[in-house]
Amino acid sequence: MRNIQFDRIVDLSHPIAPDIPVWPNDPPVTFTTQTSLQADGYYLRSFSLGEHSATHMNAPNSFFAGAMGIDGYTPEALVRPAVVIDVQTRVHDNPDYVISLEDIERWEVVNGPVQSGSVVLFHTGWQSRWSKPARFINADDRGLHFPGVGAETSAFLLEQRGIAGLGIDTHGVDPGQEASFASNRLVLARQGIILECLASLDRLPPTGITLVIGVLRLQAGSGSPASVLAFVG
Repeated sequence: MRNIQFDRIVDLSHPIAPDIPVWPNDPPVTFTTQTSLQADGYYLRSFSLGEHSATHMNAPNSFFAGAMGIDGYTPEALVRPAVVIDVQTRVHDNPDYVISLEDIERWEVVNGPVQSGSVVLFHTGWQSRWSKPARFINADDRGLHFPGVGAETSAFLLEQRGIAGLGIDTHGVDPGQEASFASNRLVLARQGIILECLASLDRLPPTGITLVIGVLRLQAGSGSPASVLAFVG
């Protein structure tokens, strides 16, 4: 029998609304009223948004032809221990900061080795920009500017720590200036978990967390908006 021990639950997902930040050239979030209480006796809307909009999870087929879609993840794969690595001080003066092995080593000195099978969540502080989409995307003529996980760091965590995936409070686990999406590719090649646009990471401790990830089982979906709950024990 498996049990989740917890003292509180933290919702790590942003509410979905038409004015949330979206990746450049991604479809906007729209809601359309289809029925009303007055005319039809019940209220119903339709909605439209990209598969990688809001707090979301990516699937392998977003980067690899013929790979598994979001509907291929088993329920067991979506319940995972997690750790939180806080890199806010490194990011503060450098929006292009690349999370390095040094950040992992510094965390492990205090907390011990990253647990095998866990999802490593990076708290950059970027979540505070969510209500201002232009600041969250942070684009200029040189591209996007937000922190992310370096490929060397992702490879180390996968190969030496056996992690299940990565999560972050920016719009991508890869740095905004990383055009090859190397960390995404490394994790998704193993059918791992990629969570982006997470919220409330400031409410989590470094360890003692279980994630329960809810996705829409979109047939062959390249990803899905996600409801991510953190059980903190």
